[in-house]
Amino acid sequence: MSSKTARKQGRRRLIAVFAASLVVPAATLVAACARDGGPAAPTSATSSATAATSGAQSATTGPGTSSPGGSTTSAPADFPYEPLWPFRDRAEAAAWQQDSASGHQPWHLDPAATAQSFTQHYLGFAGLDKIVKVATEGEQSRVSVGFGNPNGVAVVAAVIHLVRLGHGDTAPWEVVGTEDTALTLTTPSYGATVHSPIAVGGTITGVDESLRVRVLRSDRDQPVGQSAPIPAGGAGSPWTATVSVPDACPATLTIVVATGGHVADVERFAVTGAHC
Repeated sequence: MSSKTARKQGRRRLIAVFAASLVVPAATLVAACARDGGPAAPTSATSSATAATSGAQSATTGPGTSSPGGSTTSAPADFPYEPLWPFRDRAEAAAWQQDSASGHQPWHLDPAATAQSFTQHYLGFAGLDKIVKVATEGEQSRVSVGFGNPNGVAVVAAVIHLVRLGHGDTAPWEVVGTEDTALTLTTPSYGATVHSPIAVGGTITGVDESLRVRVLRSDRDQPVGQSAPIPAGGAGSPWTATVSVPDACPATLTIVVATGGHVADVERFAVTGAHC
């Protein structure tokens, strides 16, 4: 074999080895993607939002959000939330939408008015009379409700999540939960099926708090269940309670926990939805 031929064969062997070294990382990358299952699935749109904080109290979004997406048996497939208030289902919202041309209850088209009515009338927190912030994007709205402290500063008690129940600009707003961190309500999980007695719980950041839990149905004037006061406090400290709802089912339930007593009767609250 000539020296020229030997050099050519040597170059071919080097090229083959180099090409093989490129194939291994590519194969490794494909295998890694297969193990990881590809890109992560998107999280719920309600699991994060802008924090709203004022003074010593705050209500923000985060891991303790009480209104994540998720299909339920009580809502249509294209409405992946618990319809808490003011409408019990799509049919009631559609009936109002057909009648809205007559000017009947126009506040259903205003997320701030709907959130305030929910807070003061349905939950019974009459002292929370301030709309601190409204953030609306498309068919989603977050409304920060609260009160004025003794210094005249607006304090956020909760961030209420609303979604249009229906299609178009005349679809009414529906409360589907709250978004929370300082006071959270994470048990039962949002949209869960529950049975009496209901185990409830979450976390609290505060000092010398007294939590009160109530379970509501939108077609009842009084709570269908409530807890005794729950002493709590600390930084992200867990709290738990059990609430009996013997005559509540079947229904969509609104579970609300509240605390206060420092400068106002109700200073923070959190809401989640479940059904039984």
